[in-house]
Amino acid sequence: MVTTIPFKILTIDAEGYHLTIKIRINGKFANVIIDTGASKTVFDLKKIEKYVTQKKFDKHEKLSTGLGSNKMKSQTTTLKKILIGDVEIINYTTVLLDLSHVNKSYELIGLSPIEGVLGSDILLKYKAVIDFEKKILKLKHKKAYSAAK
Repeated sequence: MVTTIPFKILTIDAEGYHLTIKIRINGKFANVIIDTGASKTVFDLKKIEKYVTQKKFDKHEKLSTGLGSNKMKSQTTTLKKILIGDVEIINYTTVLLDLSHVNKSYELIGLSPIEGVLGSDILLKYKAVIDFEKKILKLKHKKAYSAAK
């Protein structure tokens, strides 16, 4: 099966763009950036609180890099359900980072904040195709995928 998800192309500056899609985390909508350069899908440490019941998260032992910043301290949590179009991901353990610098930049140029970044771990697993002409993200899937090992 192939699911198609419409995306928006946001103009960041004269020569830069970000792609965003709406996903669901535990039944609630979230705005995320599609980032093929991100090795892993991550979510904002503060914004994730509206999607989960726990308010304390596990420490992530590795320092994370990227997103316009050097090394950042991070935490982890397991999300019960992520829905990307028809792709259902169950028990996904994700890294939580402070993405406030991204959201401050978005605010300065009049864009809506993001809750996270859809990275290459999920994009690769579901053989993602980004169709710029149709402005859709295509993901291949068979059934619900449990991220728990």
